[in-house]
Amino acid sequence: MTKLSVNINKLATLRNSRGGNVPDLLKSAKDIEAFGANGITIHPRPDERHIRYQDARDLKHVVTTEFNIEGNPIPKFIDLVLEVKPTQVTLVPDAEDAITSNAGWDTKRHKDFLKDVIATFKSNGIRTSIFVDPDNQMVEGAAATGTDRIELYTESYAKAFSEGNQKGIDPFVEAAKTATSVGLGINAGHDLNLDNITFFKANIPDLLEVSIGHALICESIYLGLENVVNMYLHRLK
Repeated sequence: MTKLSVNINKLATLRNSRGGNVPDLLKSAKDIEAFGANGITIHPRPDERHIRYQDARDLKHVVTTEFNIEGNPIPKFIDLVLEVKPTQVTLVPDAEDAITSNAGWDTKRHKDFLKDVIATFKSNGIRTSIFVDPDNQMVEGAAATGTDRIELYTESYAKAFSEGNQKGIDPFVEAAKTATSVGLGINAGHDLNLDNITFFKANIPDLLEVSIGHALICESIYLGLENVVNMYLHRLK
C-alpha cells in the first residue's frame, strides 16, 4: 500500500487567521493519525504564514507515524530540521515569497549544493527526498545527489486529468521507471485529490508515499476529515 501523509498547512492557515489556537494543530495531527493516516507533513516557510517553526518543534512530540518536513533548505530551515530530526525531509526549491511550490529542482545545476545538504541530513539519520519534475534527466541527476527518494511534482498530471487527458500520466510513468532503475524511492504530491489519485496510483510503479494537503482539507469541508482520510486510504490500497 502507498502511504498517505497528510499535509496540515491549511489547518495552520485557518488557525492563524483568528490569532488563537482553533483548530488545535497538535490535536488535529493526532486525530488524523487516529483516522488511519500514515504520516504528517508540514511545509514551514520563512514568513511562517501557516506552519510556524515552533509548530515543527511541538509536533515532534506528538506525531507517532512518519513526520515529513518540506521546505527550501535555507540555513534557518536546515537548522530546524537538524533540531527536530523528522523521519523525512523533502527539499523544495520554492522562493521565499511563493504562494505554493511551483517547480522541481534542476538537479544538474544544483547537484553540489544538494549533495552537501543531503549528506548533512543523512548523517543525522534523516531520510531525504527532493522535489523533481517528471523529467528523466532530473531524476538521474537526483540519484547523483545521494538522496534516498524523489517526490514527483504532480501539478501537470492533475491539470491534464481534470481536462480529460489521461496521457498526462505518461511522463510520470517514465520518471518512476527511471527512478526505480537508479535506486530511488518514489513519493508524489501537489494537486492530487480524490478524483485523480486512483488513476495515478494504478499507473505509477513502486509508489511509496503521497503527500496531500490542500485538496484533502477542502474535501473534508464537505465530507468530513475522518471520512476523507479513509477515502484516500481506500484508493491507495
